[in-house]
Amino acid sequence: MSAVVAAAVLAPAVLFPSTASAADASQPAGVSGPDTASGSAPDTASDAGKDAAKEAAKETGKGTAPGASDAAGDQEKKDRAEVERILADPASGPKVREMAEKALKGTAADLRRFLETGLEDARQTDNRLLVVQIADRGGPAVRKAADKALRGTYQDILDFLKTGQYVARVEDQDRAEVERILADKDSGRGVREAAEKALKGTAADLRHFLEVELPKQRADDNRVKVAQIMSSGGRAVREAANKAMDGDDAAILKFLTEGWPAAQAEDDRVAILVILANKDTGRHVAEGAQKALNGTAADLRRFLETELPRLRATDNRIKVSQLAESGGPAVRKAAKAALEGSDDDILAFLTDGWAKARAVDEAAASGTGTTAQGGGQPQTVQPAGLTETATGTTTATGTGIVTVGSGSGSGAGSGSGSGTLAATGTDGIGWEAGGAAAALAAGAALVALSRRRSAED
Repeated sequence: MSAVVAAAVLAPAVLFPSTASAADASQPAGVSGPDTASGSAPDTASDAGKDAAKEAAKETGKGTAPGASDAAGDQEKKDRAEVERILADPASGPKVREMAEKALKGTAADLRRFLETGLEDARQTDNRLLVVQIADRGGPAVRKAADKALRGTYQDILDFLKTGQYVARVEDQDRAEVERILADKDSGRGVREAAEKALKGTAADLRHFLEVELPKQRADDNRVKVAQIMSSGGRAVREAANKAMDGDDAAILKFLTEGWPAAQAEDDRVAILVILANKDTGRHVAEGAQKALNGTAADLRRFLETELPRLRATDNRIKVSQLAESGGPAVRKAAKAALEGSDDDILAFLTDGWAKARAVDEAAASGTGTTAQGGGQPQTVQPAGLTETATGTTTATGTGIVTVGSGSGSGAGSGSGSGTLAATGTDGIGWEAGGAAAALAAGAALVALSRRRSAED
């Protein structure tokens, strides 16, 4: 009996607290707590409480509280969208792309881990690789700055990518520009000296040269150049240069870019007209000169600088051939040797060799030891003269004139008379006629001398 009574007294204390605890726990959706006011038996309420507690524990064991499942799903969607955006960004490097693709194939935890830690690690790897690539393509200053960044911290890497590479790139561009100016054949002495000094200095020295020193040195060099042009140019060039020297730096520059070419063309035209007016100018030179006069300023300059020497050499070679055909044995031998040589050999023959060879032939024909007929002065040769043309420069006139001296011998004529044999003449006696006339005169002199000697005998 005592045991039954004790059990009856303790039963409410055990059962009712258990039911109250179950009623306070969170419940899954669709499950209600025990209704204590319904008059149900204690055992039924206790069983219902136990069932509710089991359901709550089951949900807690899953790690997701009621309503938390939806929140987790939303977060995964956001993380996935962010990773996909990073993957589609053109600025993302190869390592970032690799890790992003791997995260998208994984779980929600893989996505979250990539965004929280993996992304930054991958970006550091890609940024270091980018610095190496920039260094490979950059100049000396860029390579130096990149190497310094790679040896430093990650912040140094970011600073290089953000600003350092551009500062170094400007330095490389300045250095390349200064080197180009130094290599320019038109750069004057002042510009060259200042450029060399800047290349030995810092980036600031390079920038100072380009912005400050270069304009000043160029102005000084331009003025020196105009003075040199004025001292060697023709009349038109000298007048234009002198006018420019009285002006400012802008006037000097305008002369060099516009005034000088125009004045030079005027002087070149005058020089070519002088060549054409010379009766001793050869056929090839005359044709080339006329063609140049019908062309542009560049054609005039090209004729005087390039074509005239070549055409003159052609006319001189023709002249030597004519002399070889009409001359005596010594003349023919000397002329043949000249024709087998260079243009200089041809010119040497016309200026000196022909006269000497002809003197030998005349001495042999006369049977005397003299070198000229009638006791006169020996025949001389006027070399292809070097005269100052209208351009003010010393150029060969190209006449190639071979002139018989003014001696009193019967075979000699005046310096400009019929005894003159023009190397390139187009007026007066032609080359062929001139050679024949010379031969005829020499023959007549020999006949007269022979007759006189016979009469004396």
